[in-house]
Amino acid sequence: MMILTRSSASFLQNPQLRFFNHSLLNPTSPSSLFKSLSFFSLSITQTRTNFSTTTNNVVPTSQDSNGKDTFFAEESVFWNSLGLSDTISRSLSNIGLNRPSLVQASSVPSVLSGKDVIIAAETGSGKTYSYLVPLIDKLIGTNENSLQTESDQVVSSTRKVLLVLCPNVQLCEQVVRMASSLCGDNGEPIVRVAAICGRQGWPHREPDIIVTTPAALLNYVDTDRDRRLEFMRGVKYVVFDEADMLLCGSFQNKVIRLINLLRFDEKLVSQAKESAAELPMELESSLSSNDALEVEEELENEAISEEDDDDVNEEIPDINNEVESVKRRDWRRVRRTYERSKQYIFVAATLPVNGKKTAGGILKHLFPDAKWVSGNYLHCHSPRLVQRWIEVTVDTQVDELIRAVKWGFRAEDLDSAGGIHRTMVFANTVEAVEAVAKLLHHSGIECLRYHKGCTLEERAQTLVEFHEKGGVLVCTDAAARGVDIPNVLHVVQADFATCAVDFLHRVGRTARAGQFGVVTSMYTESNRDLVDAVRRAGKLGQPVETAFSRKRGFRNKLKKRAAANKVRDSETIEECSSMRV
Repeated sequence: MMILTRSSASFLQNPQLRFFNHSLLNPTSPSSLFKSLSFFSLSITQTRTNFSTTTNNVVPTSQDSNGKDTFFAEESVFWNSLGLSDTISRSLSNIGLNRPSLVQASSVPSVLSGKDVIIAAETGSGKTYSYLVPLIDKLIGTNENSLQTESDQVVSSTRKVLLVLCPNVQLCEQVVRMASSLCGDNGEPIVRVAAICGRQGWPHREPDIIVTTPAALLNYVDTDRDRRLEFMRGVKYVVFDEADMLLCGSFQNKVIRLINLLRFDEKLVSQAKESAAELPMELESSLSSNDALEVEEELENEAISEEDDDDVNEEIPDINNEVESVKRRDWRRVRRTYERSKQYIFVAATLPVNGKKTAGGILKHLFPDAKWVSGNYLHCHSPRLVQRWIEVTVDTQVDELIRAVKWGFRAEDLDSAGGIHRTMVFANTVEAVEAVAKLLHHSGIECLRYHKGCTLEERAQTLVEFHEKGGVLVCTDAAARGVDIPNVLHVVQADFATCAVDFLHRVGRTARAGQFGVVTSMYTESNRDLVDAVRRAGKLGQPVETAFSRKRGFRNKLKKRAAANKVRDSETIEECSSMRV
């Protein structure tokens, strides 16, 4: 990690902030490189020593080694051929989506089948429409019979709701916009969609699609048990967007609990159908609040434990309360085998599976029968991306950052965004973002800021302005996930990413939806081993999945291999910081 991350104060005190060399602020533009890139025939074999820059010997291309498109499905594949209705197909064509992507072509039939699906594909591959399109088709009645049988009508509400869970408000609002963009022949949205997060309350008229965060949903369903039962009964399709984030860290307990509540409703429905003696609502009412809490805790233990606890569950009934005990034991008996009545979809751009506690490992345990759909470039470098690597020192990092940003601004030949150029500059902390923004401002480069220190309203307004006017957005990794800004031509890593997941999401902000892009990564000597590993994977076309870990980043993985030969980052930074001060 660079000084920019660990010690923003020392970065701000850098003498170069006060004594800029005018010649350094107006570097010569390497336009020839971008001219050739604009025709997608770039032959990158040079090293620009005045920039201390190297570029991968990888030609950005729209075709793989077999001559097939790296983003779009084959020309013979259309939305109708995937099993979608004419209404949905026309609505997609009306917004310019005449042809599905590779990921969409693989995902749509799996989702339409009614099975649980896990979509793990690279950023910008079209994952959101991969689940929205087939599920909306189900909602409007085209393929509702995939999960519904005639006998379900006795114990199940006829109303179907699609629930989409996202980690943040920005992604919720983006999903709502994308779902609302699908309109019928009358120009009106095909389904009613609502985002319930932030300060937005629950709508009076329940929509067809509810997009919310785990915390907001629990706040709603936990206040009233009857409301919880009614809501869970109506949910037939559940999507976990950015599933790797939702199944780790602070989200994990909330998400596991929601999965348990949804499964609990499935089991109540299944038992009521089998017994036909009492309705599910009466069954739940027979459980006290303490019993319900105990059931939820047991379900959570079942979800995260690999041990079989059937012997513990089959307790001897209390003779003084035999009826209640039998009811609880009978419910436990069917909890492992029950008829499914909901469909679960998990979506992620990074989904590590090496370990039981990783997001992929958890999903394999919770949903062993789910259908996995993987993108061709999952955890890999995009073939439509050019990557520039700049090694910097304490003395050169300021100048090189300015060069990198201005280098992108002079890429007139890449300006395929209708006259709007967009550059995203990533730093690792809020303090580092503020330091970079001040540096760019002093250099005559206006920029926007985006980080957790901004209010939700400020962040929303920043994204609108960046979308409409372009320019430079300096941000933390808060903008690396779920923020779909079209035609971002250049991504700069002022601070190198601290883990593989962040790296993949950052570079995935450009070269999206079949477009091309450039990433400029700045790194120090302490990052060199990490950068070498990333570049080696890119050259060999290999995933960087081996660097994944739930708690450890790239650097900690490499320490095990490099041992005595690796310079410890913290020591280097402290030494450099003291030198600067």
